[in-house]
Amino acid sequence: MLRPGRLFVSSSCVVAAVLAACGDEGAGGPAASGPDAAVDLGGPYGGDAGAPAAEKVRVDGGFLSPEGGVFRADRFATEVVTFAPGPCAGFGAARMPGVVEGPPEGAGTLQGSFDVVSLGTGGEIVLGFGENAIVDGPGPDFIVFENAFYANGDPSQIASDLGEVSVSEDGESWTAFPCSPQTPGPPFGTCAGWRPVLASSANGISPFDPAAAGGDVYDLAAIGVARARFVRIRDLFQTACPESGPRPTNYGFDLDAVAILNAKIP
Repeated sequence: MLRPGRLFVSSSCVVAAVLAACGDEGAGGPAASGPDAAVDLGGPYGGDAGAPAAEKVRVDGGFLSPEGGVFRADRFATEVVTFAPGPCAGFGAARMPGVVEGPPEGAGTLQGSFDVVSLGTGGEIVLGFGENAIVDGPGPDFIVFENAFYANGDPSQIASDLGEVSVSEDGESWTAFPCSPQTPGPPFGTCAGWRPVLASSANGISPFDPAAAGGDVYDLAAIGVARARFVRIRDLFQTACPESGPRPTNYGFDLDAVAILNAKIP
């Protein structure tokens, strides 16, 4: 679930003034009413309308880096293969697929980024990387960026929405990184969605530096996989979506981006 600043969003929309009665895209977004009425995914995803002020700038062949260079587009997700949102999803859907393509827009350790799409309770998304692939190389091979942060600045109190990460070469056979959200934590092991994201277009932190970028890092060797062309993230949110009354659109894992560290195409 999205967490604006240090505030927690409850199912009763206590912070409705911040999220416009739990509608999509904060103030000005559609209000929630009826069973997932605000989850409007439409036909083809609707581009980047309503993107936040600090947004990814597309250039020929990639995205502008903070230093003025170019991040290659195929070092990040280049397509949303499937998106199966769960109940109380919808935040960011109007900006799909662009919101999950390109580099992350991290907001640091004290607040969560709004440059995300919420998967909803139990929702799932599959990302592809075009002709590129993640390969097993030295150290971590890719990073998944969510929007976790430290509640009240305390690293032991993490506002997090956990997700299971799986990879595939053909998009049909999947290998998952073990994830046990019931384990007291943090840490939450190889679950995604519990490490704050630091890299963004507003600073010089590289999304390809696992020691500085933040996010959740993954090594294919840990699960015996040599190469993968698809990444699947499945929400493990434990709170049920309200069955009646206003329904939030920001439950579950909030995906910002995925970056390839060890790529088939250097």
